[in-house]
Amino acid sequence: MKKLLLLVASAIPAPIFAQTVTTPLAPDLPHSSTKSVLDAILMAGPVMYALLALSVFSVMLVVVYFMTIRRGAIVSNGFMATADALLRKRDLLGLLAVSNRHGEAIARVVQKVLDFITKNPNADFQQVRDLAETEGTRVAANLNNRVTYLADIGMIAPLIGLLGTAIGIVQSFAALGADLGTARYALLSKGVSEALMNTCGGLAIGIPAMIFYAFFRGRVQRLISDLESAVTHIMALISVNQAERRPERTPVLLEDEF
Repeated sequence: MKKLLLLVASAIPAPIFAQTVTTPLAPDLPHSSTKSVLDAILMAGPVMYALLALSVFSVMLVVVYFMTIRRGAIVSNGFMATADALLRKRDLLGLLAVSNRHGEAIARVVQKVLDFITKNPNADFQQVRDLAETEGTRVAANLNNRVTYLADIGMIAPLIGLLGTAIGIVQSFAALGADLGTARYALLSKGVSEALMNTCGGLAIGIPAMIFYAFFRGRVQRLISDLESAVTHIMALISVNQAERRPERTPVLLEDEF
């Protein structure tokens, strides 16, 4: 009986010990699964470098547009109040000096108009109006042309990503047809991964670029409307200013004729 108990007691720890020893440890993850997203992007082929440069350029454009395409850079309340006060006082030279010191778009338009008026005092008001409309149209076209760069990026980025996709698919089929044994499956998966990464990169750049293009295009249209309103107001004051000067010259002309 004692021998039987000793056999049972000696047999009990054996499974426990075997279980603790034979418990498999967590397998080490391969190095490829621990790669960062940046590493995956950089390994997606040479086309991805072009997409990275395009993304940096688009971000710079968005930052610059937020700083420059705003109402204060086109039509400022301070300049309009100063121009209104000086035109009511008939101080064209003072307004010309103020316009030269300001960098707003409306200031550039007023500077062109007043420079023409001071150099051509006998010019017809229709000529002055045409000059103001031409300068305003030029400023509006400049604003519209600036935001089209984002639209260009929105169209070019997916095409560059598609080029990278095509290159990755070609590499995948080349690996699939090669006699490399089991290594061709690794090359096949690498080519497919590059193709999908380039597709995602092109879309990730193109979609935000088109969204910001739509946003800035709407802002530009509102600013152009404000600029047209401001130019109309300035031209109305200049018209009144010139109309008040004509009666002073008319008697002199009549006396000369007699």
